[in-house]
Amino acid sequence: MKVHLARGSLLLVSALLALRVGSRAVPAQETLREPLGHDDFTVREERIPMRDGVKLYTIVLTPKNAKTPLPILLLRTPYKAAGVLSPRPTTRLSVLARRDDPIGDDYVFAYQDIRGRHRSEGAYEMYRPPRGQFNPSATDETTDAWDSIDWLVNNVPSNGRVGIWGTSYPGWLSLAALRDPHPALAAAVPAHPVGDVWKADDWFHWGAFRALYAFEFIYGMETRPKSGDNYPFERYDLYAWALQHPNLARVLGTKLDVRHEMWRRFVQFPAYGPYWKAVAADRWFEERPKRLVPTLHVHGWFDQEDIYGAPAVYASLERFDAGNDRNYFVAGPWTHGGHRGDGSSLGPVGFDEDTAKRYREDVLVPFLRRTLHGEDAPAPAPVVAFETGSNRWRRFDAWPPAPAAARRLFLLPGGGVGFAAPGPASAKDGSTSFVSDPSKPVPYTPRPIWGTNYDFPEALAQWRSWLVQDQRFVDGRPDVLSFASEPLTGDLTVRGPVTAKLFAETTGRDADWVVKLIDVFPDEDGDQWPRSGYQLMVSGDILRGRYRESLEEARPIAPNRALAYTLPLPHANHTFLRGHRIMVQVQSSWFPLYDPNPQTFVPSIFEAEPTDYRAATHRVHHSAAHPSHLELLVAEP
Repeated sequence: MKVHLARGSLLLVSALLALRVGSRAVPAQETLREPLGHDDFTVREERIPMRDGVKLYTIVLTPKNAKTPLPILLLRTPYKAAGVLSPRPTTRLSVLARRDDPIGDDYVFAYQDIRGRHRSEGAYEMYRPPRGQFNPSATDETTDAWDSIDWLVNNVPSNGRVGIWGTSYPGWLSLAALRDPHPALAAAVPAHPVGDVWKADDWFHWGAFRALYAFEFIYGMETRPKSGDNYPFERYDLYAWALQHPNLARVLGTKLDVRHEMWRRFVQFPAYGPYWKAVAADRWFEERPKRLVPTLHVHGWFDQEDIYGAPAVYASLERFDAGNDRNYFVAGPWTHGGHRGDGSSLGPVGFDEDTAKRYREDVLVPFLRRTLHGEDAPAPAPVVAFETGSNRWRRFDAWPPAPAAARRLFLLPGGGVGFAAPGPASAKDGSTSFVSDPSKPVPYTPRPIWGTNYDFPEALAQWRSWLVQDQRFVDGRPDVLSFASEPLTGDLTVRGPVTAKLFAETTGRDADWVVKLIDVFPDEDGDQWPRSGYQLMVSGDILRGRYRESLEEARPIAPNRALAYTLPLPHANHTFLRGHRIMVQVQSSWFPLYDPNPQTFVPSIFEAEPTDYRAATHRVHHSAAHPSHLELLVAEP
C-alpha cells in the first residue's frame, strides 16, 4: 500500500559488538553501522521520550564540518527507519541519506520509527486517531511529532528550523504534525498523503471496499508489527483465487485474528461514520490551525493508492492562506511515490522529459532552501501542475485554476458523447442495459493479477501502473458500456475535479457503478505507433449504490427505477488533443481490487453469504428526461 522502501533493503549488516573488560565480555549496544574516520557524516541512534514515557527510535545523520548551523528534515515512518536509507556501503551522506532527492548535503536528516513499529516502544495502532472519542489516551501522532521536534531542536545542533516530510502513510503523519505545529516546524512536504481512507484513499472508494488490497496491507503490518509478512495465497492469480469466494470480504476476515485491529474497524464501521471522519486528514483543517506552516502538497495524477488526499488537504488549508504564499500544490503524471523516481513515461505514454526530476530540482529544492535555510530562493508558484496530453508544465494561482467553464459531457444514444444534451427524440432510445454477474466480474487490470506484493517486482510494476493500462482490454465486454465522441477538431483541456452524474436502474437492490473518463488516441498515431488506438484513463472511480442517498447510512436501492447517482472522480489536468476522441466507460465491477457487490441488499457486505450474490440487469439512461453526464471544468482557449 505504501512506499515500502524497508523491505528487501537493509542498510548495512548490523552487528552486536562485545567489549572485554578484564575476563568479562560486556555486550555493546547494537549499532546501525560502524563509524569510520573518513565518513562525511555522523550517526546518532536515539530513543526520544514522548510525554507519556514511550521512547521512539530515531536515527540522526549530521554532516561533518558544516560551515553554518543546518536545518533538520524529519521523516516519521511505520516502515522501518533504517530501511529508508540506502543499502550501499558508503561514507557519503549524499548517497546514504536519500535516493533521488537532489536537495543538497546541508541538512540534518532524522528518521523515526513511530510507536509500536520496529525499534520503537509502545503499542502500534494503524492510522492512530487523534485524541478524543477513538483515542482516550494523552498522546497521538500530533503530540508524538511535537515531542520529537522539541527533542531534536534541543539536543541536535541546528539552525532551529525543522521540516517534516514523507510519502503516503508518512505523508499522513506529516499532516498530523500540522494540526498543532511545534514553533520550530518551518516546512512540510506531504507527498501522495493518505487523506480520507473511506472516501477515496486506501480502504474504500465511496463505499466500495478494496478487500484484497486492505487485507494484504493489514496482514503485513499487524501480524507482526516489528516486521512485515506477505500472505501466502494458494494461487498467484488473485482474480482466480478471489473468484472462488463470492463473499470475499467475509472470507478474508476469517484469515485474520485479534491482532488485526484495522479489519475489526471495517466490520464495525462499514459506512462513513465518526471513526473515518476522525482519521480523515482533510477534516482536521475544517477550522483554522493554530499556525499555517508553509506546506508543499505533492500529488500524482495516476496515484493508484491515495488519489484523494493531496487535493483535498490542499483545498482545506487554502482557505486560510490569505497571502497565497504558504500553501502550495504540485502535481505530476506519477503513480504513488513516482515523484521520487524516473518520471519520463508510464507504459507507452511518454512525457517528453523526466517530470519527477524537474519537480525535484525546480520546486522541491527552492521550497526547502527558502523555508528551512532562509535563503532568498524563488518561491514556487502557488500551483505547479503538469498537463498530460500536451506534456507541459503549467503554473497557476490556485487549484482548480480560473478561468474555466463548467460544462456537461452527456452520454448519448447510439454510444456517443457530446456537450449538447440529448433531445426529446432520445426517449425512444433512452437507455442501454447490461447484465452484471458477480461470478463474472470485470477485472481492473489484465490477468494474471498479482496483488500488491512489494517483494515481487513484476507484481509491484503491475500494481503501480494499473491506472494507465490500455482500457481496450475491457472495451467490448458485454458488461462494459463504452460511449465515445467523434475525433476532436481542436484541443480540449480539462482541469480540476470531475463528477459523474448517472441516471441508472437495476433489477437488484444494490449495485456498484464504475465510471471512467478516457482519452482515445488516433487509430494511427504517427511515429508513436505503440500508442495507436490507446485508451488512456484520465479519471475514474467507483460508487457503492447503497450510499447513493447518504454516505453515513446504507440504504437499499428501489429496483427498476431510474435513480440519480453522483460519483466524484479524481482531479485531472489533461488535454485531449485534436484528432483524439473522448470516451466514457460505465461498468459495475472492478475485480478483485473491489469486493463484489451482492446486488441484493444485506445490512453489511462483511456479513454476506454466498447465496446473496446474484446477477442483475443494470440500465444506464441517456435521454432528455434522464441525461447521464460528466461535469467538467474546461479551460478557456
